[in-house]
Amino acid sequence: MESLGYLVEGLGTALQPYNLLFALIGCLIGTAVGVLPGVGPTAATAMLIPMTIALDPIAAIIMLSAIYYGAQYGGTITSVLINTPGEVASAVTCIDGYQMAKRGRAATALAVSAVGSFIGGTIASFGLVLLAIPLTSMALKFGPPEFFALMVFGLTLVVGLGGKSLKRAVIAACLGLLIGLVGIDPVAGEPRFTFGMPELLDGLDFVPVLMGLFGVSEILLNLSGGGGAKGPQRVAKRTEWRVIGRAMPAIGRGTGLGFLLGLVPGIGAAVPTYLSYALERKVSRHPERFGQGAVEGVAGPETANNSYASASMIPLFTLGIPGSATLAVLMGAFLMNGLSPGPLLFSEHPDFAWAVIASFYVGNIILIVLNLPLIPMWVQILKVPYKVLYPLILVMAVVGSIALRGEVFDAGVMLFFGLVGVACRRLDIPLAPISLTLILGPMIEKSLRQSLSLSQGDFSIFFNRPISLTLMVLSVVVIGVFALNLVRGDSRVESEA
Repeated sequence: MESLGYLVEGLGTALQPYNLLFALIGCLIGTAVGVLPGVGPTAATAMLIPMTIALDPIAAIIMLSAIYYGAQYGGTITSVLINTPGEVASAVTCIDGYQMAKRGRAATALAVSAVGSFIGGTIASFGLVLLAIPLTSMALKFGPPEFFALMVFGLTLVVGLGGKSLKRAVIAACLGLLIGLVGIDPVAGEPRFTFGMPELLDGLDFVPVLMGLFGVSEILLNLSGGGGAKGPQRVAKRTEWRVIGRAMPAIGRGTGLGFLLGLVPGIGAAVPTYLSYALERKVSRHPERFGQGAVEGVAGPETANNSYASASMIPLFTLGIPGSATLAVLMGAFLMNGLSPGPLLFSEHPDFAWAVIASFYVGNIILIVLNLPLIPMWVQILKVPYKVLYPLILVMAVVGSIALRGEVFDAGVMLFFGLVGVACRRLDIPLAPISLTLILGPMIEKSLRQSLSLSQGDFSIFFNRPISLTLMVLSVVVIGVFALNLVRGDSRVESEA
């Protein structure tokens, strides 16, 4: 009850016209940043920090936070309409969101995303108020072994992203892992698969790779008229509001999953979306619809994305631990304003802390009020002639990939993986496992080697700690269930023959 009282006071501060204005500005900038492929909330936040020095600290952090969670929705727009993820967390939305657009259901996909984002962000913000300290203490129990077990569990779900062929899913997963190995060895410090190219020492950035695999490959296939690619319908149907009601269970699951993963620093915004997609496919009575325009494939990941964005603030506010690159930049903004995130923030600066937390509610309302009415406008993009639209998309993608690190090399990476994406589509190799293992691979390697360093090479460290043991058992169960279903399917085919 005490927390709710503080929240009410914080709402009074957040709703002051001055602070409300900067919440609106942050939401607008965040949405625009999400729409522009490759820019991302991290770069936008870093570039705008110097401009906030003259602002009141509360207004400055409210605006920067709004950019962070506003970008989560903005990236959905390009994923659905042109199959080009605006940022990494939106890549999985391309799988079903773009298929919905191709069937004239772009407005429905964007509406489901907006509603799911609002629900996930609002509930996670409420959890931030009520459960921050006890849940964060649980998250502190996650060491390298627990983190490794969690990533392995996520990797087992790759079988749910591979479509009908396990062999092709494994091929795709191995390809993603190989791509993730490029760069400096995290322990030995030796370069791997860099071929003497200094640009590869930092590894391959996710954004150019994913833009190439999904966006550029789609454009190349459409221009060549091959591979079964087909652009979206010229006139999109109206929003099917009844479909949103059917997506509510997926929205609920995405909210819970995103919130729990947001408590663990270092997960990254992409992991909850992929795990949510795999979860929805597992629990669906019709998994064959996924990849063909299943609304749950949009609702779950997009909800998990925004739920994660709000929940990831919990470790930052209560422990001073940033869970992502964007939050690390945001923490720098805290320090620039003379504020230190952590347990003392709530006792020394309660007016600031609760005003910023209350602004999350305000920001989510602003986003849904902005984005739902704008859906018809966004859908008009589909009416632009392809001979105009595709060059524009390519220009945006090239500029976005270069702006990421200021390297022209990244544009070449994006175009190269566009060709890889074309080859994979023609060979019917799914792209989702590639993108998932590309993200999880470096995390798995780092946590594995840290764990073995702690145990001096003893693998039992993963089985003598309760959390890691539970996650490892769950991974075995998932693999066992999938293998059993595979055997049953083979035996059914033989009996029919």
